[in-house]
Amino acid sequence: MNARRHTQFSFLSPLTGKFWLLALMLSVIMLAGCTEIGNMQEQPKHQKPYDESETFGAAAQDLDPNAIPVGFLREDAHLYTGRVGGELVDTFPMELTEDMILEGKRLYEGFCAPCHGYSGYGDGVVAKEGFREPASYHSDQLRAQPVGHFYEVITNGQGTMYSYASRIAPEDRWAIVAYIRTLQLSQHASLEALPDDIKADFGSSDAATDALSEMSGSLGETDE
Repeated sequence: MNARRHTQFSFLSPLTGKFWLLALMLSVIMLAGCTEIGNMQEQPKHQKPYDESETFGAAAQDLDPNAIPVGFLREDAHLYTGRVGGELVDTFPMELTEDMILEGKRLYEGFCAPCHGYSGYGDGVVAKEGFREPASYHSDQLRAQPVGHFYEVITNGQGTMYSYASRIAPEDRWAIVAYIRTLQLSQHASLEALPDDIKADFGSSDAATDALSEMSGSLGETDE
């Protein structure tokens, strides 16, 4: 029994000794890096981004002009730019739903109405306080613009209007554009464009025209 224990101890001793020797050597190497031997305590450092660097020329290296931040690949040009093949689009990159328009209304009234007014005539409270009045969405010029135009203006800004790209997500910008189109239609709807069940409620063509005119006037007065 004692002989067996002695044999096992003799077998393990060399391995145990090598382990501790290896551990000691690694410790010495690591400690050397933190002492004057390796001089890592006093190695040269760049305190400012544009300090001169022997290796790179400057501490702050130039970014690759083709580098794209994580999460900003944005291959869908229709969704993210409002253009396809360099041309402004006149279609939406997602299905147009009632919920989307209602969300667009909420966002429009929070971000856009202070300048453009609740009905889009450019008579918001900011304009009434003496600032430059924005163009009416109901002008012939803006009614003829494709939806990509409105998306692009929200994204990049135009004139005195600054960019909302950092404030409004791309999908929400499209929701606002959908509501702008809804406002435009609300002020210029024709009897022929209405569903049949609504046409019947108006009765005669003259009554329908008068009713539509009255509706447009009421919508235009919501800012008063």
